[in-house]
Amino acid sequence: MNDYAGQHEVISENMTSQITMDLARYVQELKQERKSNFHDGRKAQQHIETCWKQLESSKRRFERDCKEADRAQQYFEKMDADINVTKADVEKARQQAQIRHQMAEDSKADYSSILQKFNQEQHEYYHTHIPNIFQKIQEMEERRIVKIGESMKTYAEVDRQVIPIIGKCLDGIVKAAESIDQKNDSQLVIEAYKSGFEPPGDIEFEDYAQPMKRTVSDNSLSNSKGEGKPELKFGGKSKGKLWPFIKKNKSPKQQKEPLSHRFNEFMTSKPKIHCFRSLKRGLSLKLGATPEDFSNLPPEQRRKKLQQKVDELNKEMQKEMDQRDAITKMKDVYLKNPQMGDPASLDHKLTEVSQNIEKLRLEAQKFEAWLAEVEGRLPARSEQARRQSAMYDSQNPPAVNSCAQDRESSPDGSYTEEQSQESEVKVLATDFDDEFDDEEPLPAIGTCKALYTFEGQNEGTISVAEGETLYVIEEDKGDGWTRIRRSEDEEGYVPTSYVEVYLDKNAKGAKTYI
Repeated sequence: MNDYAGQHEVISENMTSQITMDLARYVQELKQERKSNFHDGRKAQQHIETCWKQLESSKRRFERDCKEADRAQQYFEKMDADINVTKADVEKARQQAQIRHQMAEDSKADYSSILQKFNQEQHEYYHTHIPNIFQKIQEMEERRIVKIGESMKTYAEVDRQVIPIIGKCLDGIVKAAESIDQKNDSQLVIEAYKSGFEPPGDIEFEDYAQPMKRTVSDNSLSNSKGEGKPELKFGGKSKGKLWPFIKKNKSPKQQKEPLSHRFNEFMTSKPKIHCFRSLKRGLSLKLGATPEDFSNLPPEQRRKKLQQKVDELNKEMQKEMDQRDAITKMKDVYLKNPQMGDPASLDHKLTEVSQNIEKLRLEAQKFEAWLAEVEGRLPARSEQARRQSAMYDSQNPPAVNSCAQDRESSPDGSYTEEQSQESEVKVLATDFDDEFDDEEPLPAIGTCKALYTFEGQNEGTISVAEGETLYVIEEDKGDGWTRIRRSEDEEGYVPTSYVEVYLDKNAKGAKTYI
């Protein structure tokens, strides 16, 4: 399974380096080219509109001058026909009419020139400028389609390279599944959790009709006391050894229940499923606990765990160093002012803190060495492209042997009670604690709406229906997955492209990749 997941990580890394980054750069170039073409189109449109306005203005001026010339000619003819008008007035009217006619001729020539220029500009606009702009946009789109085709071919090559390895991984998974031996697994569980108790022997007949002292079988479950007799024990070494289904009596006057009652209670009780999960975790502790260097995890998940451990150790070391600095300052104060305290009283605490710092430093160096080893094997890539899959984060939970936490192991292999009288044997108790019940749920940082229906069939994913509204608890880190929650007990990952995310403005890291 680790190799199978590793091949998918290889596909993701190759797609990021060979396809995604190249396409992102190409898209930026296309945006700039598209913007430039649209700018040229708007510029040509504005130019033709300006020419049209000039043509309309010259046309109106020519029309106005022609009307003024006609009125001046009519006025001159009227003055010339009137015998009462002086010769000077007639000459003045004739000169005014000539001026108006000349202005009309000038306006006509100007209008004709602007009209010819506009027709020429309009012809170039519709037959040269606009076709060239559309041709550039068409060529740009054709190049974009060709680039998409090349990217698809590159993806096919990347996928084809790992198909043989994935086939071998799947064959290995099938082989491992077929090699499961359920009987042997059951025997391992039995060997890990067998109690070592012997069944009780037969109970002897006690004749109450005869005046004789009653005896108690050494193997009897009853633990009656006779006068003047010491308390009978179950054999010396295992003092207080009990049958697994019988609880310890807290009161000396309380009689133990018969075995049949306890057996009936065991048969009728319905244990919670938490017990079997805890049993599995307890078995993992006995058969092989999680290694300290997390070598059982895939490379990427192992690197995350080691980095988290190094960060925790550095934080603890910083706290210890701050405490050492505070103690040192306090000691200096005591040296300057002896009446405030004895400086020698802080030497022991200062030594203890220094030892803790040294232990944490060695521990951090050990984990940093493992981390450097892992990072040396992983291929170099950008932080944004690191895959953060929820599948491995949910695997390999810390194993806790909750079923056997209240018992101690005796030297002969059997279990004995703890010294406290409040503890009881809880082999099949129905109130087991699971470590997942104690985890704090992640806070919601926004909401999202499902754009399409998604069937979450893999571990760590969740199914959503189109149009459904859910809470976002972890944004996309660059791997194409967003973590969402439907209710307190139902959460998982969905593809980011399947949902529309509305992040809270006050939430930290309000950013997503869609």
